[in-house]
Amino acid sequence: MSAKADCLVLFGATGDLAYKKLYPALHALQKRGKLDIPVIGIAREGWSLEKLRERIRASLTDAGVPADDEAAKQLLHCVKYVHGDYNDPSSFDHLADAMKDVRLPVFYLAIPPGLFGEVVAALAHHDLTENARVVVEKPLGRDLRSAEELNQALAAVLREDQIFRIDHFLGYEQVQNILVARFGNSILEPIWNRRYVRRVHIEMTESFGMEGRGSFYETVGCLRDVVQNHLLQLVCMLAMEPPSSMDAKCITDEKVKVLRAIRPLEPESLVRGQFDGYRSEKGVDPESDVETYCALRFEIDSWRWAGVPFTIRAGKAMSRTVTEAVVEYVAPPRQLFKEVDGAFEPNRMRFRMKPDDLIQLSLQVKQPGDEVLIENVDLSVHYSKQLGQSGPAAYERLLGDAIIGEHRLFARADLVEEAWRVVQPLLDNPPPVEPYFQGSMGPAGAARVLPPNLLEMLSEPQVVAG
Repeated sequence: MSAKADCLVLFGATGDLAYKKLYPALHALQKRGKLDIPVIGIAREGWSLEKLRERIRASLTDAGVPADDEAAKQLLHCVKYVHGDYNDPSSFDHLADAMKDVRLPVFYLAIPPGLFGEVVAALAHHDLTENARVVVEKPLGRDLRSAEELNQALAAVLREDQIFRIDHFLGYEQVQNILVARFGNSILEPIWNRRYVRRVHIEMTESFGMEGRGSFYETVGCLRDVVQNHLLQLVCMLAMEPPSSMDAKCITDEKVKVLRAIRPLEPESLVRGQFDGYRSEKGVDPESDVETYCALRFEIDSWRWAGVPFTIRAGKAMSRTVTEAVVEYVAPPRQLFKEVDGAFEPNRMRFRMKPDDLIQLSLQVKQPGDEVLIENVDLSVHYSKQLGQSGPAAYERLLGDAIIGEHRLFARADLVEEAWRVVQPLLDNPPPVEPYFQGSMGPAGAARVLPPNLLEMLSEPQVVAG
């Protein structure tokens, strides 16, 4: 692990991301004694330091932080402000003056991706990047070509170890626990392969729609928004080989191998959907072909997984909000026992991230009584109830890691490009969107690619209070 940074420079300090996510994360780090460095906010608007502090106070108030909170006072005290236009070289002169005693800065680019190359080049021109770490937010390109161009622009002035490509999904405690469950328990490894696993399904559905973000969604769609990044990362964690260590390079190397074993997806492997009413959303084209739903099926051509179908379903305005991965095992070679109600349920391993944090293993047991009847039961671990805490929030964890130089939860250039390579044919030649009703499970055509027993695979989540 590298040395701790001695300054955080936040580009886009007055923006929505900073307000909703970054300032509460910085406060949480300060509260745990993990910050204690100057924070310099830089943005185009001609604000004053006091106005920036007022916005930070409002952000923390919205996040439920009391007005007299000591960590909030400490955070506000260490904040500085630099007014700047990213196209004006003098802005970076002012920033350099504010950083004259800084030796190891973190630059967080909470700005449109189109400005990444321009801002990084300007920082390098002013000799501010030699020892710097640079955090860039998704989207990391819109397709394979733009992702390659972005990586080239960053690589022109930065080493790969200086770049922190953030995907907040990887900061979730429950996502990280997949690696611990897989590689910290010897009972799973012998049956985590094509001989014993029948199929793997990943679900990321939301019961809400655009919530005023229609104009943004028109520029991305479901495939770019969550499948290419979040959900393919989840596939990697479920399918990767054991890394030789928990070092960032070793973990990323194994993830890249997974993506390279997936052939570029063909349009017939994807069903795109659009919920009824999307085209009436503010900022949405009345004839929009943007998908609010994706269902896809693919295989991983590796020794471990050859022949095992992996499926993904993601969508908005669905019947429920759930994010989970389900590993379904093959059935016993013979069924010796009577099932209750004539139904036999295969063993399943479930990793759920929303709405509750859960690991669950389903088993067949004997029902009490004279007859030998089997019934499915679940062995479950709810983190918040049984471990007593939920861990740091995603942005708190990732900001803290960037400050100390920990790369494990950040994406490397080749990982980003391989994920785009997998979905690129779907972007080049997308099938038409199919309509579905709000509150449903998506378009009927999704049955072409999804498991026939999907309803049985998906349990109804019950949120457990901590």
